[in-house]
Amino acid sequence: MQVPIIVVLVTFLHDVFTAVWIGGLITLGVTVLPAIRKNKQQNKELRDSIQKRLNTIVIISIAGLWITGILLANRSTAFTGFFSTSNSYSLAMAIKHSLVILMTVLALVRTRLVVRTKKAVDPSTEKRGAIILVVNIILGIAVLLLSAYTATIANLPIS
Repeated sequence: MQVPIIVVLVTFLHDVFTAVWIGGLITLGVTVLPAIRKNKQQNKELRDSIQKRLNTIVIISIAGLWITGILLANRSTAFTGFFSTSNSYSLAMAIKHSLVILMTVLALVRTRLVVRTKKAVDPSTEKRGAIILVVNIILGIAVLLLSAYTATIANLPIS
C-alpha cells in the first residue's frame, strides 16, 4: 500500500495549527497572564508583546486550520457534508465545525479587545478578554475531544 504523502502532510499541518492555536490559548490563560497580572502596570509591555506575537501565529493557525480542514473534510466515507447530522460521524463533525466557527469569532473579538487595552488599562475590558479566553480554552478542549472521537470512528461502520 502506497502512503498518500499529500494527505499525510495536510494532516500534519492541521495538527500543528491545532496545537499552536489551542496550546497557545492554554499557555496564555493558565501560565502567562496569571503571572503577569501580579504587577499589571509594570508588566503591561511584556503582556502586550506576548499577545501581539501570539495573535500573529494564532491568525496564521486559524487560516491554516480552515484550509487544511476543508482539504481533509471528506477523508472518511462517513462524512456526508458540512453541518450534516445523518450519522454520528457527521453529527460530531457538524458540532466540531460549529465550535471552530465560534472560536474564530471569539478570537477576533478578543483581538479587538486586546488592541483596545493597549491604549489604556481598562479593568472591565481586561475582564471581558479573560472571560473570552477561558471560554475559548474550554471550546478548544471540546474540539480536541471531538477530533479524537471522529478520528476513532472515521473508518468504523456507519451508524
